[in-house]
Amino acid sequence: MASDNPYRLPTTLEPAAYRLSLAPWAVDGGFTGTVEIDLTATEAVEEITCNNDGLTIDAVSVRSDGAETEIDVASVSIDAERERMTVPAPLAAGDHTLVVSFTGVFNDQLVGFYESVFTDPDGAEQRLATTQFEATHARKCFPCWDEPAFKATFEISITAPAGMVAVSNAAETGRTAGDDGATVFSFAPTMVMSTYLVAFVIGDLEITDPVDVDGVPLRIVHVPGKGHLTDFALEAGAFALRYFADYFAIPYPGDKVDMIAIPDFAFGAMENLGCITFREVLLLIDPNTATQPELQRAADVINHELAHMWFGDLVTMEWWNGLWLNEAFATFMEMRCTDAFRPDWQRWVDFGLSRTAAFDTDSLGNTRPIEFEVVSPEDAEGMFDILTYEKGAAVVRMLEQHLGEDRFREGIRRYMRDNAYGNAETTDLWDAIEAETGDPVRRIMDTWIFQGGVPLVSAAVDGSTLTLTQERLAYEGGDVTDDMLDAAVWAIPLAVRVATSDGAVTTHRLVVEDEPAVITTDAPIDWAVVNAEGSSFVRAAYGADQLDRLAEVAVDRLSPVERYALVDDAWASVLAGSTSAAAFSNLLEASVSESDRSVWQRIIGGFRSLDRLVAGNEPAEQALAGIVRDAIRPMLTDLGPVPADDEDDRTGQLRGDLFRAMGTLGDDPDVIESAKQLVAEGRRNPAEVDAAVMAAAVGVVAAQGDEVDFVDLLSAWRTASTPQDEIRFLYALAEFDDETLLARVRQLVLDGEVRTQNGPFVVRALLSNPAGAEATWAFVQQHWDDLLSMFPSSGIVRMLDGLSTLATAEAAAEAQTFFDAHPVPQGAKTLAQILERQRVAVATRAREHDRFAGVIAPPT
Repeated sequence: MASDNPYRLPTTLEPAAYRLSLAPWAVDGGFTGTVEIDLTATEAVEEITCNNDGLTIDAVSVRSDGAETEIDVASVSIDAERERMTVPAPLAAGDHTLVVSFTGVFNDQLVGFYESVFTDPDGAEQRLATTQFEATHARKCFPCWDEPAFKATFEISITAPAGMVAVSNAAETGRTAGDDGATVFSFAPTMVMSTYLVAFVIGDLEITDPVDVDGVPLRIVHVPGKGHLTDFALEAGAFALRYFADYFAIPYPGDKVDMIAIPDFAFGAMENLGCITFREVLLLIDPNTATQPELQRAADVINHELAHMWFGDLVTMEWWNGLWLNEAFATFMEMRCTDAFRPDWQRWVDFGLSRTAAFDTDSLGNTRPIEFEVVSPEDAEGMFDILTYEKGAAVVRMLEQHLGEDRFREGIRRYMRDNAYGNAETTDLWDAIEAETGDPVRRIMDTWIFQGGVPLVSAAVDGSTLTLTQERLAYEGGDVTDDMLDAAVWAIPLAVRVATSDGAVTTHRLVVEDEPAVITTDAPIDWAVVNAEGSSFVRAAYGADQLDRLAEVAVDRLSPVERYALVDDAWASVLAGSTSAAAFSNLLEASVSESDRSVWQRIIGGFRSLDRLVAGNEPAEQALAGIVRDAIRPMLTDLGPVPADDEDDRTGQLRGDLFRAMGTLGDDPDVIESAKQLVAEGRRNPAEVDAAVMAAAVGVVAAQGDEVDFVDLLSAWRTASTPQDEIRFLYALAEFDDETLLARVRQLVLDGEVRTQNGPFVVRALLSNPAGAEATWAFVQQHWDDLLSMFPSSGIVRMLDGLSTLATAEAAAEAQTFFDAHPVPQGAKTLAQILERQRVAVATRAREHDRFAGVIAPPT
């Protein structure tokens, strides 16, 4: 049966089992292989069509009914555009085996089967070979049915050169001697799974002793000399395996778990069954020198990938339009697991920051529904964005909070049982939860999954009556149309906490739809929080009197999540043109008694936004720096310069956040001088300087430093002893305030000294730095073709994220013209959002720059 989608394969042939043998480096710059694929023809066919992207076919045969027929290779047709091959081989209905021998070239953009380069402890350059097959890159390594629905087992053997080891999805079953000292590694068949989850890594690797996690061996695989950085990942991974087995009520579906640190890796990590690959910075970590956010990020990613072993690997989306469910649910589960692993980190409070980014994207006209049609491989690649991960996780969390955690979990368990080892659609999940709970889950969730945008819920208080209405939030200067505004209606599960004049506080749970929702109380309403505990994916708007009252009671009566939302929603109101920058600044200044780290992060982010707003007006810049110093100094003084013995991680990290803001936004000379001393001491004796303060000091030195400081941080990057230090010092180089120094950073990228996995993010940081934004944008345009060939395709659109720093109408028009001529097909929607965000920045600056500058630095 043919699909209407030209990129989908016929379903008349179904693969059941692959036996794949590969020999990396058997040819210069590439590999050879043979794959045997057991197929079932559901009806008679005239030809065999499967995926192949760039492989040279050396031999083809078909086995049927005990006989093997060789096929003339010259008769095999290749469709490069649709990445497929067709073998002229008539087959009767029934079982057959396709045998293909092939040769391939290592990919140079960190997808498919590719090489990663590292330096061993002796200073010699070494190479390993690894894979990244999601979304549609297995076809670059072996001919296959490269779609999620074509699940099969995979039995893999790898011929590794002398001195190298190989790991793959399943447990190793044997080693035999090959030619020239090579070793042939054989692995057990996997469970049935999709091709994008196949993986193998070959190289001079070290492997930790296994940790037995209730019968599942867990190991860390890494390049030589980094074994001392594996303990945290083993601890977090063991916790997560037990947590998920209990949550899903299903044992781990594989036979072992290897977590593998790859020096060159385009994504954060990849959930290959039993052979999970990571960037080194997210797996190899020293808890003594890493910051709390670095540890939390590593735990999050480990938990995310291990959650996928169930939700994604065991139960898989039918097609790439369902990717959001895999990634959103894994993101939701990562935070659940991290919160259980380290409750003191308050993971759900911290979720506000990443949810803010989703809110901002969803306030644009170029947002998209969480689930939308996916046709081509480029469409599939474009799904890996903030809306898939962060908004998706937020609406899953919203549903959990609405139903209750226990009822929600039972629905998830039902879904997993019903679809284990198979494929599922989004509606299958809603139906399973609905069947378990009896609530109209599909009706509610369809309003969130199939339309873009974020609701703004407005609260109007009149005596003892609270009226709630919804509308779509739109940023001024963006592309949200009247038709979009008129069409937007959500079924919003909402928790509203209401305090009345008699001292009573009550939480009301309801679903707000197109008609206004009314809450009536016995006594006059004192204050109300529209989105109690931030459980719903909404922004809130209050009348001036209610907003003032909330600000008065915030520290004593509102939770950190709710206080965060007050600040966050206020800045969104500035971008929407409903609140002035001066009023927002007043709110920030009124928050000096705040003690929670997440709220302070948002306050500091607010000051940073205001700093961008007044850029170029020196009196206003100086006045704002004074406001920042006055706001931060009391809390920074209370915390003191040295952590207390019983201090929790978040408090220690808050000290670092405030110290950095005082030096970078407040331009405090004492902090700047202290930062230089701390960096010098921290480089000499890392154990003598608190990790959070050291990281902050590096940021201050970069923002306020000179060429001497630049050379020092450049050396620190080149000689870093941990992946976290390497990234910290690298990105700091992009924060200097001297364009001549920033030009040197751009050259490091162009010369290839910066790993291509990090290059796009360095360019993004340079674009985000006002001191170098214009020159960096010129650099991007001048070297566009070079950057396209250097960077992984997934990184191209990410490097452009800082364009909104160039907040002039001329810059926005120039960017639009450039990308009209230079499209980014694998990130078209994200690019449209970036350009719209730039236009929003232009509108905000035009509206608020002079007005706000006049308030904080009135002309004399």
